[in-house]
Amino acid sequence: MENNLWQFSLELFHMAIWVMILIGIFFFLVRKCSIKLIVITTTLVTLTLISLGAYVRLADAGLGCPDWPGCYGKLTPESAKGDIIAAELNNPNGPVTAKKAWIEMTHRYLASVVGIMIIAIFVKSFSSKNTQKKQGKFSRKLNVPFFLVLAVIFQGLLGKWTVTMLLKPAVVTLHLAGGMLILGLLAYMVGYYRPRLPKISDLGVIHKLVSLAVVAVFLQIILGGWVSTNYAGLACVDFPTCHDVITPDMNFSEGFNIFRELGKNADGGDISHPGLTAIHMVHRLGAFVVSLILVALAYKLIRNPNLLRDGALVIVVLSVQIALGIINVIYLLPFFAAVAHNTMAGVLLSVLVMLKSRLKNSP
Repeated sequence: MENNLWQFSLELFHMAIWVMILIGIFFFLVRKCSIKLIVITTTLVTLTLISLGAYVRLADAGLGCPDWPGCYGKLTPESAKGDIIAAELNNPNGPVTAKKAWIEMTHRYLASVVGIMIIAIFVKSFSSKNTQKKQGKFSRKLNVPFFLVLAVIFQGLLGKWTVTMLLKPAVVTLHLAGGMLILGLLAYMVGYYRPRLPKISDLGVIHKLVSLAVVAVFLQIILGGWVSTNYAGLACVDFPTCHDVITPDMNFSEGFNIFRELGKNADGGDISHPGLTAIHMVHRLGAFVVSLILVALAYKLIRNPNLLRDGALVIVVLSVQIALGIINVIYLLPFFAAVAHNTMAGVLLSVLVMLKSRLKNSP
């Protein structure tokens, strides 16, 4: 398959079928569902999609169908069965297998559905009485759906480039970040529908601390994506030390060169173990910093009776996430724990963003 930015391989008949299915989903959502139901459902489906994306990476199925958006130009791997078998025979140890093709295409199907759901949210928001244009300007509640549409379009391009640029680490990491951004925007909208908070003391301080936590968690997720896309999760297999020392040999310039190919350094050779160790250890340091911020936030929340549950929820999700991170190191990336670690990162971000949304609308 040609490797370029604008590759599009889906035969006209197969494309027509998929477009008709998506149009049907769109009209069902717009006519039969409330915007609240669509927003909440889309948030849950997006979290599922992020988990499935982690599954795709861990199963090494990102190139299970080496073209985009179809599979050898077809809508399903079943229709492309002959091409898949030929690819397996030509390269038995290659990335293409029937199982990996189905994993990858399921991810693409679900991503398409999320895109249509987000467009439905925008249309429903635009037609709502509370989100009509006011004096020639968009109302506040229309801004988030508008940015959601822009984000999902760019995310679709990143999904394409992930395949056509052969899993380049920078592109794959951006793809994960884009998914988390979309999840965060949806969670912000979910916050509209949660019970309104009463007047809160120290609202300004808490709001700033929540904003700091959101930024810190998002950056940590990007670091985690860099670990995953570079397969650096097992660069250290002991905890809390790495290779039985606190400061192992690390090569930061090699590990954090964003322009290199997968598994390669800037010179085209294989990335060194110190390079992978640097990636791993920076993520660990980030986890420590984020944990301090979240513990401080939780302490502040728990001291406020109206935010006690939110503070407890932050502590619970953070504790599970830390435990999963340690399990991944000690038990050498068990599949379930690795996927769950990615999922809980999305849950943690969503919890914080929903809280930020509620606080912004508080008296």
